[in-house]
Amino acid sequence: MLTSVRWRLIWIGVLLAMCAWALVPKENELGERVSPLNLGLDLQGGMHLAVEIVDPDGTLTEDTQADAVERTLTTIRNRIDQFGVREPTIQRVGDRIVVELAGAFDPDRAKAIVAQTAFMEFKIVTDGQSFVQALERIDAAIVNEVGVENLDTSPLDTAPEVDLGQILGATEDSAAIDSLPAEVPSGETAAESAETGVVPDPATLRVLTALLSPGRIPGEFLVTSQDQPMVEGWLELESVQQLIPRNVTLHWGAEDIGAGGNAYTPLYVLELEPLITGDLLEDAGPATRDPTFNQPIVPFQTTRRGARVFERGTARNINNNMAIVLDNRVQSYAVIRSVLSRRAQIELTPGSSFQEAQDLALVLRAGALPMPIEIVEERNVSASLGEDSIRQGSTAFIIGIVCVIFLMIGYYRLAGLLAVGALVVYVVLMLGGLAGLQATLTLPGIAGLILSIGMAVDANVLIFERIREEISAGKTPRTAVESGFNNALSAIVDANLTTLITGIILFQFGTGPVRGFAVTLCIGILASFFSALYVTKTFFNIYLNRRGSSESVSI
Repeated sequence: MLTSVRWRLIWIGVLLAMCAWALVPKENELGERVSPLNLGLDLQGGMHLAVEIVDPDGTLTEDTQADAVERTLTTIRNRIDQFGVREPTIQRVGDRIVVELAGAFDPDRAKAIVAQTAFMEFKIVTDGQSFVQALERIDAAIVNEVGVENLDTSPLDTAPEVDLGQILGATEDSAAIDSLPAEVPSGETAAESAETGVVPDPATLRVLTALLSPGRIPGEFLVTSQDQPMVEGWLELESVQQLIPRNVTLHWGAEDIGAGGNAYTPLYVLELEPLITGDLLEDAGPATRDPTFNQPIVPFQTTRRGARVFERGTARNINNNMAIVLDNRVQSYAVIRSVLSRRAQIELTPGSSFQEAQDLALVLRAGALPMPIEIVEERNVSASLGEDSIRQGSTAFIIGIVCVIFLMIGYYRLAGLLAVGALVVYVVLMLGGLAGLQATLTLPGIAGLILSIGMAVDANVLIFERIREEISAGKTPRTAVESGFNNALSAIVDANLTTLITGIILFQFGTGPVRGFAVTLCIGILASFFSALYVTKTFFNIYLNRRGSSESVSI
C-alpha cells in the first residue's frame, strides 16, 4: 500500500510540475513577459470582422459561390497565420467569413491584409504613343458624354506652372510625352462660357489632354491628386473605354508623387497581356532593403513553369520598363537589364515603408483571393471591457470556490477537506492544461471552468455518500472507502462521459464563444475526473494509513 501511495504522489507531483511550468510567464518577440493563457476577443479586446465576396454582376452560381468562399477562407487563414495574431478565429458562417483577432495590433493594417485581393501582374510599360494618338477622340467622347455645361475645369489652359519633366527626370526621347500639346491658348472655362452664353466648340475642348503632364518615363503621365478622381471617372465611361487602344491598358500608380509643391498621381499605359501573373509565384520575401538606395524590396521566386514564361517574356523586352501591378495599381517599375528567370525582386515605390514591404511579401506568400471581398461588419472590443469581464469572471470564480469549500468541509468534515485539497489540484491541472494546449480562454470559457468545478464536486459527493452507506452497513473504514469509490465509479463515468460528448459536439459545430465554453468544459471534465477518482483516493489512502484500521472516518 505504501508503495502504491508513493507512486500515486509521484504521478500527481509530475503532473503538477508540468502544469506549473506551463503557467510560467514567457517572453514574447519584444522581450516582454506575457501570460501563457491566451485570452479571447471578449477578454483582451481586439477586432471582429465579417467579410463577403463581391459579385456585383451576379455571375456566381450557388456552387461557384460556395467554392469561392472556401478558397477565400483558406487564403485569409494563411494570411492571418503569417500576420502573427495569437489564436485567431476564422470561420465560415453562411456566405460570410468571420474573422476575430484578439490582442493589441494595428487594426487598419489587419483590415488591409485581410481585404487585399493580391492579384499581381508583371506588365511592360509602353511608350504611350497609341494612347496619345487616341486622346483627341477620347476628349470628344468625354465632352459628349458629360456635357459642356457640366465640365467644371479649365480645358483650354494646359500650360503647366512648372516643368515636371525636368523635376522628375523625364527622358528627353519620350515621344509620347513630346506628342502632348505643350500650350493651348487660354480662355474661359466651359462652365464660365456657358454662363455668359458663349459655348465653346466641343471639338476644341481637350479636357483630358489638358490634365495630363509629362511623367518620369515614356508611358507615364501625371494627374494632380485633386483631379485624379474626376479623370478616373472619365476613363471608366463606356464610350471612352471603347476608344482606348485594344493592345494597352491603363493603370493608376499606388502612391502619389510630389513635384513643384503639388501631389500627382501617375497614370501608366501598359501592355494588355502580362508577362507573368501572381499565380505562378512560389514564394515571396522576406522583405529587405536595397543596400545602395535603402529602398524596401521584396524578393520572390516563381514556379518552374513561371520561370520559363518569365524568361521568354523578359528576353523580348530588354531595356524596356516593366511595371509590377498589384490589384490593378502599379506598385513600382524597373528597367529590364537582362533576362529574368526564377528569382527576382520587387522594388517598392520611393517613400514606401519597410512595413509595407513586409505586408506585400505576406499577401504574396499567402496567395491571391479568388474574388474581391468587402468588409460588411466591423466591431472593435476595447481592452477595458475585457478587463472588466476578467474582473467579474474572477470574482464569480472565487465566490464559487469559497462556497464549495465551506459546503464540503461543513457537511463532510475531514473528508470534505480532502476533497478541497483535490479541488486545488484540479484548478492547477485545469489552468495548466489550457496553457499547455494553447487554448483560448473566453468569458463563456470562464463559465465552463466554473461549471466543471461543480462537476468535480459532484463526483466527490457521489463517492462520499457511497462511503457513508458502506460505513452504515458495518464495514471497516478502509473497506468502506474502497467500496465507495468502486460503487460510485459507474455513475461518475456516465455523468462525465455524457457531458464530455456534449462539449465535443459544441466544439465541433459551435462558433466563437460557444467553442471557448466547450474547450474549457472538456478540459475541466477530464481534470475533474482525474482529481475526484485518483487524487481524492490518494489523499484518503494517506489518511487511512496514518490512522488505525478500527478508527472511524470523519465523513
